[in-house]
Amino acid sequence: MIYCQPAPTPLGDMLLVADASHLCGAYFIGQKYFPQVEPHWCTDADLPVLRQAREELDEFFRGQRRQFTVPLNPRGTAFQRSVWQLLAAIPYGATVSYGDLARQLGDARHARAVGGATGRNPLSVIVPCHRVLGASGSLTGYAGGLQRKQALLRLEGIRQS
Repeated sequence: MIYCQPAPTPLGDMLLVADASHLCGAYFIGQKYFPQVEPHWCTDADLPVLRQAREELDEFFRGQRRQFTVPLNPRGTAFQRSVWQLLAAIPYGATVSYGDLARQLGDARHARAVGGATGRNPLSVIVPCHRVLGASGSLTGYAGGLQRKQALLRLEGIRQS
């Protein structure tokens, strides 16, 4: 069974998607790659994993949380999941480049593929793809929009030129 529930944030409403025990998605409403909500998905406000995700997002946006502990189960290819694991390890307030991530995966030539996987991250904010910048430190695409990316970086105290 798949469960979904809207979650308000200061940067706009999100849709949280979960199985019975893991968060599978956290999407800004209308973002690029927003999932097709299926008729068989259920809304369950009392599902513990959805409640935990909402609480942790609220704490993050209030500046009271730097790391998420909600159990995750993002759906994607093996390559995408390996990129998302690297994203999840980027510390609060830090940034990396797509090339940095590609090098961590063993081949700097795969920066574009890393960028594609980063863009398809189904767990906005929670798996912090907003912390990935271009090689020159420039803002690059963000499925939730560059204004949200800038706001998330500011929230974490990351200055942008």
